[in-house]
Amino acid sequence: MENLSDGEDINRAWENIKETINTSAKESLGLHELKQNEPWFDEECLGFIDQRKQVKMQWVQDPSQSNVDNINNVRHETSRHFKGAGGGEEYLKAKIQELETNRSKILGTCIGASVTKKGYQPRTNIVKVEKGDLVTDSHSILARWRNHFSQLLNVYGVNDVRQTEIHTAELLVPEPSAFEF
Repeated sequence: MENLSDGEDINRAWENIKETINTSAKESLGLHELKQNEPWFDEECLGFIDQRKQVKMQWVQDPSQSNVDNINNVRHETSRHFKGAGGGEEYLKAKIQELETNRSKILGTCIGASVTKKGYQPRTNIVKVEKGDLVTDSHSILARWRNHFSQLLNVYGVNDVRQTEIHTAELLVPEPSAFEF
């Protein structure tokens, strides 16, 4: 921009800069493939979208009531086409049916993809015993859990259970008198 002379057109300079950026991006990053349309999206759907764009441009240029009505009608027709006859709804129903029939295959694929993505992750079972030491062998771990739950669940005496007062966040309010009632 500093080398831009007074006689040179700013638009031409911008086009040169834009072309240089696009070229270097393509060389370094490569081209991004555009998303493919859904299988049910056909020429008729494309025609509805083009018609909607043209009507919107007419409305932008002249926001009269007739153009507002026209754009609303075209939007309703386009929406109706995509929901019904255009195949969007039928395509989704077929896709749901396919997923329901292949549920177990899909679940296995998802689990496999998850495992593949995470890679191998070694797993170690470690438990702290009462003394504070760590044990890793399965027999010691099972013995520790057995001991823990037997101490926790096997309570032999009702004397240990005490009645405690219940504290609430609300203040105790006396019952209303007959006069107040």
